[in-house]
Amino acid sequence: MSPLVFALPDGSEATVTVTRLLNAGYAGRAQDEVAAHIAELAELGVPAPSVTPALYPVAPYLAAQVDGVPVQHGRTSGEAEWALVVAGEAPEDLLLTVACDHTDRDLEVHGVAWSKNAGPDVLGRRAWRLVDVEDHLDELRLRAWVTDDGVETLIQDSPLAALLSPRHWLENAADLLVPGTVLLSGTVAMLPGVDQFAARWRVELTDPVRGETVDLSYAVERMPEPIG
Repeated sequence: MSPLVFALPDGSEATVTVTRLLNAGYAGRAQDEVAAHIAELAELGVPAPSVTPALYPVAPYLAAQVDGVPVQHGRTSGEAEWALVVAGEAPEDLLLTVACDHTDRDLEVHGVAWSKNAGPDVLGRRAWRLVDVEDHLDELRLRAWVTDDGVETLIQDSPLAALLSPRHWLENAADLLVPGTVLLSGTVAMLPGVDQFAARWRVELTDPVRGETVDLSYAVERMPEPIG
């Protein structure tokens, strides 16, 4: 399994071999809104979690820094998220970057955990140290755009205040967050009327206080139809 390499603002790099990958779900701070979202998903056939927030283990090799995501059919889509990367034992080894959890929506109705393991978690190639942004974390903004027929459209736009913070997971799942772990935050609401089944995804995590952005983008690449 190839290690991930993150460029840091001071010009150094952090190299991490991912040994544990976790996807949070239903992780909004307003849990009443989360409950309403679960009810909406249930109408689409997506099974409800037994507890919220949820945490889904994902195969570590699915953490990837890639420019293209191969898919088997036309009903897969991304989700804009932040990712906490545990690069070592020290506080300064906790990194924050942007992520996009590419999910199989057809499989999701049979099991959310299954759908999470059917596509990669795409991560940015740059990261920040959590200690450098944690004092203004809620002011950071997560945005995603989709592209179809050459037209790019905003599909997600929310401050990090909408999501449970990295500190929540560091305090409540500390036994899981060993060096080599990557944890994705769960996503924010999609804007109405935008088609999520797009040819390209682009996600940004912006720090307005420091004037910095970490980003990622990738093409959704349809594989040939199976034979047999």
